[in-house]
Amino acid sequence: MDPYGIMMGLILVLTPIICWFFTLHDKSMRTPLREWGDVFHNQRYYLHAMGYIVIIRWKSITDALNEPIKMETGHWTAWVYGIEGEFTLHLQNFFLNDALTSFLNFHYLFIYLFLIYVTTVYFAYTGDRDMTDKVTLNYLLIYAIAVPYYLFFNVEVTSSWIPGMDALLYHEGWYSVFYALHDPLDNAVPSLHVAIPFGIILLNWLHVKERGGTMKEWRHYRYHIFVCVNTALFIFTILYLGIHWFVDIPLGMLVGAVGALFIHHLQPRLRNDYGGFFKGFTVPKIRRHVMIEGIVTLVMVTFILMAVNVQSASIDDRVSYQLGPEDSTFEIVQKFEPGNSVDSTVTNLHGEITLEVVVVMVESAPPAMMNGSIDWSIMKTLGDHYTVAPNTTLALEIDSPKVYSLIVMHNPSTAEEDIVQVRVLNDYHEDVMWQALLLSLPSLWITGFVLHRLRRLKKHGRSLIDSTPSHIWESE
Repeated sequence: MDPYGIMMGLILVLTPIICWFFTLHDKSMRTPLREWGDVFHNQRYYLHAMGYIVIIRWKSITDALNEPIKMETGHWTAWVYGIEGEFTLHLQNFFLNDALTSFLNFHYLFIYLFLIYVTTVYFAYTGDRDMTDKVTLNYLLIYAIAVPYYLFFNVEVTSSWIPGMDALLYHEGWYSVFYALHDPLDNAVPSLHVAIPFGIILLNWLHVKERGGTMKEWRHYRYHIFVCVNTALFIFTILYLGIHWFVDIPLGMLVGAVGALFIHHLQPRLRNDYGGFFKGFTVPKIRRHVMIEGIVTLVMVTFILMAVNVQSASIDDRVSYQLGPEDSTFEIVQKFEPGNSVDSTVTNLHGEITLEVVVVMVESAPPAMMNGSIDWSIMKTLGDHYTVAPNTTLALEIDSPKVYSLIVMHNPSTAEEDIVQVRVLNDYHEDVMWQALLLSLPSLWITGFVLHRLRRLKKHGRSLIDSTPSHIWESE
């Protein structure tokens, strides 16, 4: 069984324990077992379950588009590296410890999945309809908001770019296959391990503050603290394991904040708390929304197209990876349909060092991936082994359908100053840019809606956390 299956099994076992534990202080919060069916139906929680299925499919579609468009979208890792340098490498080296690594590998996947699924169940179990809605939408919509940044502003994980930084998560036997199949490794900005739990924290705060209460008096305060503690641990984890850059943290918080504000202001209307969903809709108001939010969306689309143009124009100068002495890393070639193939080129940009390359199926690679590093002596026996002379290009045709493949690169030099830069380009022979833009539109519109909503609240002298529909306060 893969890590996801095992983690989900643990979650199913631990869910009732967590719900029991966080209601010990007030047992009246608990929904009796005999009422679960009625609550699930009456509160329409089946829609929440369907929402999780939708977002899993949405992620699958997004990931399928990510690799074929990279010839045009490139990545912005060099820019990020130029800003913050090797901060995460120093942090990793300072705290490096096998026991800590094992714990954080488990925490990174398990607690993340735990917060996504169990938070919804917890609020439903305690009879809090509004928070159940909000935390479910938090997962669904924050991922949707992140889509254009993942597709058009790729940033490689730190362990693929900073020489000498270990991929403590991605080069770890049991986990390596799972992450290669589910993580493109260039979706570093923003961090959803920050955005999603931060969205929960902000939704909690908005919910309580709008009702005039304080966090410490809130009946869910203990669970709120649980989320806060794990969010802080996520921030350390993503830096330590060689995944995210420091800049991913505030950008993750920003994405989480946009999602939380949108959800906080939308949820009362979805529940018809102030009349029917379409109450207050007028032709002038609809036109105003379309114009203002459309302009914001158009501006952001223009910015995306400008970014694509910059990357397309600089394809010949692009550096995909940096390998320090005896470093190894890999490029993922995603599965494709029978009859198709992927043409890959691996260019060694160093003037003196010969690069080594192995092409191997993902499922065959774990024996060479242990303890956060790649054992090259084993790796080169697992697949097709090549050498790439200085300043030359290796042309590969990946023609194994329905499987994920790895192009694993190794710098054999032992000299401290020998850093090998590599360019990897994969041609999937697919034109899916229009699909990527279409999939990004919901995110851009949500951003426009939030900006427009906050502007209207300020114009009418109302609190920015006021979630009542505008037809109520615009008529006052």
